[in-house]
Amino acid sequence: MTTAPDTRASLEKHQLTPKKRFGQNFLVHERTAEAIVHAGRITSEDIILEVGVGLGALTRPLARVARQIIGLEIDSGIIRLHQEEKDLPDNVNLIHQDVLKADFSHLFELCQGPIKIMANLPYSISNPFLFKLIDNKEKMAWATIMLQKEVADRLTAPPGTKQYGVPTVLLSACATITRLLTLKPAEFHPRPKIDSVVVRIDFDRQADRIKALPAYDRLLLQRVVRGAFSQRRKTLLNTLSSAKLIALAAEPDKAVVKQLTEAAIRRAGIAPTARAEDLTLEDFVQLTLAFAG
Repeated sequence: MTTAPDTRASLEKHQLTPKKRFGQNFLVHERTAEAIVHAGRITSEDIILEVGVGLGALTRPLARVARQIIGLEIDSGIIRLHQEEKDLPDNVNLIHQDVLKADFSHLFELCQGPIKIMANLPYSISNPFLFKLIDNKEKMAWATIMLQKEVADRLTAPPGTKQYGVPTVLLSACATITRLLTLKPAEFHPRPKIDSVVVRIDFDRQADRIKALPAYDRLLLQRVVRGAFSQRRKTLLNTLSSAKLIALAAEPDKAVVKQLTEAAIRRAGIAPTARAEDLTLEDFVQLTLAFAG
């Protein structure tokens, strides 16, 4: 069984240390990696995109189950380590790539269809990574990822809570989110300060409530949601009046914009004094339709 000393020894052998700028916390227990693979419901036909290969703790058990692993790794030192050690299975294709800069159309081709992601995600990129998934949802099948507990809490938060926010709403509009496992800091080297949570984000298994929504402009929904949450303590009337959702032919007049914004909010059946954290996904869709009209 792999341990933290084994991980440290492997890094030291190649004169590497965990890099804070990459948010590196290496998974050290083989049984935990196997549990994550099992929870991810991998099949022998799957081509898996692994984000952040690290020392291969998750890569190797993945490779034993899946048909192929396409591993993206941002750290050139880690790439060199695997090239020198030749320690990854033959069905692993290691690519030196920052996932935030990756072309998902190209990844879709490499995966021969909708992308299936497994990742021990660096905490520092969790939010931009999640928004990249949302922007590329048509190319996604699912993502099983390890997140900082507070990020996972935000993704599954109900309306009316402090954790409920932009990623909660936008992901709930295109995917079903399931919490799978909780991992303690001792599972990693170096140890993070808080727990991690493995979640599965299914883009191809949408809840009935998503299917029941009327057709709407998805880009406009993003603008409405981001505008509504831009200042959480302010009312919808104030936040959405500042979100440039009202298009006027002439130079915008603040009083006119506010009047038209209030009318749109009321058309959606929502009180202008409501706040973003109190709205459901259905409410945001109704707001989007009202501003589109």
